[in-house]
Amino acid sequence: MTILTDPATVFRGRRLRRTPALRALVRETRLHPAMLVAPLFVRPGRGVREEIGSMPGQHRLSVDELPAAAGRLLDAGVRSVLLFGLPESKDADGSGAWADDGIVQQAIGALRGAVGDELAIIADVCLCEYTSHGHCGVLRGESVDNDATLSLLARTAPSLAAAGADVVAPSAMMDGQVAAIREVLPDTAILAYAAKHASAFYGPFREAADSAPAFGDRRTYQMDAANGREARSEILADLEEGADMIMIKPALPALDLVADARATIDVPLAAYQVSGEYAAICAAAERGWLDRRAAAMESLTAIARAGAGIIVTYFALEAAGWLNELDR
Repeated sequence: MTILTDPATVFRGRRLRRTPALRALVRETRLHPAMLVAPLFVRPGRGVREEIGSMPGQHRLSVDELPAAAGRLLDAGVRSVLLFGLPESKDADGSGAWADDGIVQQAIGALRGAVGDELAIIADVCLCEYTSHGHCGVLRGESVDNDATLSLLARTAPSLAAAGADVVAPSAMMDGQVAAIREVLPDTAILAYAAKHASAFYGPFREAADSAPAFGDRRTYQMDAANGREARSEILADLEEGADMIMIKPALPALDLVADARATIDVPLAAYQVSGEYAAICAAAERGWLDRRAAAMESLTAIARAGAGIIVTYFALEAAGWLNELDR
């Protein structure tokens, strides 16, 4: 057998894979706890830590339980949370979203009082958790009225900012939502859910937040997952309206969009590893089909490799602990 290439000149990537230390030395994508954001679900009551059936390890917490949860996150190096609320009551307009004593407003106050500015508090801005019909805006007949909803989102965001939120995150996918909020909040950071697809991976969240639509679905306002060019247009529109940061959701099914956004825009880019992504890994791990830790870390690394510098994930606390172990 004749070797046509000098062995000394053949590319051999294996040379740098031989030991864990070498692999760590040349690793291109590095996760850090500070880039992770932990979603938290807040509900009424006291002393409540209620496990979410479809999301093992995740809980609905009462406001008084939040300081302890924040302490665990900070101890692990996670510096940011994203808050979702389950109100005591709902109505057609979702008025609990902007109430001064609303559940998320209370949560922000409790966190701010407990940990000060150590934690970046991101507040989701949407009506689906607060409306009796479960849609993300007010209805005209059985359709969501985009423009009527804008005025309500523009009431909700200032209420959350006044309570102490560092960032407001409009997720309703109403056209013009960023502009409506920016007009009333010139100095508050906006993380725009710019490319949010109607996704099969949202199912467990709707149980966690009690936000499933009572009829129909959200495909008339959330994006078609098949449309990549439209996603870019949505992102650019939100930036023109005044967004400071951009979110892509869900994460793993949209890694191409994350990579495209990173190549296109210069602002901070977030991706949301959503409830179904988390639940799928957990369920497979419970059956022994996957290694939970390995699968979680590989998926988070893929999201970061695609270009996301901020990752919203239900694995935040666990993943931070695993990363801290590797640093010892």
